[in-house]
Amino acid sequence: MSNMWSAIRWLVLRIAAVRWLFKLGWLGALIPIALLLKSIGLPLLAILAVVAIPLLMLLFLFGLPIFLVMIVGGAFMGLISFALMIGLAALKFAIFVVLPIWLIWKLCGKIWHWGSKRGGDAGPETGSPPPSTSAPGPDAA
Repeated sequence: MSNMWSAIRWLVLRIAAVRWLFKLGWLGALIPIALLLKSIGLPLLAILAVVAIPLLMLLFLFGLPIFLVMIVGGAFMGLISFALMIGLAALKFAIFVVLPIWLIWKLCGKIWHWGSKRGGDAGPETGSPPPSTSAPGPDAA
């Protein structure tokens, strides 16, 4: 009997916790976004740290003061993250703006060349000699 009451209490507490999250309204919708950013941001931060650690070691090797090393290392990590952000924005622009325009340009060019090769009668602009009207033979001279 005691196990049943503890299971019911556990279930009620779970439901209350979930209701409390949804009582916050739009903040409950931010939880999946936060989980997504956590799954993307932590690996990105790890990559930035791997890139910046050799620079920090180099600065420690030259014997610069610790605050200066941390400031330069932080500035370097900030510069790399800024470059990644600009690169990502440029990549989005290239994929969603430049690529469709380029594909439409290429497609229209192919259609234009296909239509001009197929179309019309072969005239003097093709470079072929005009058809001969005389019959070959001994009287032609």
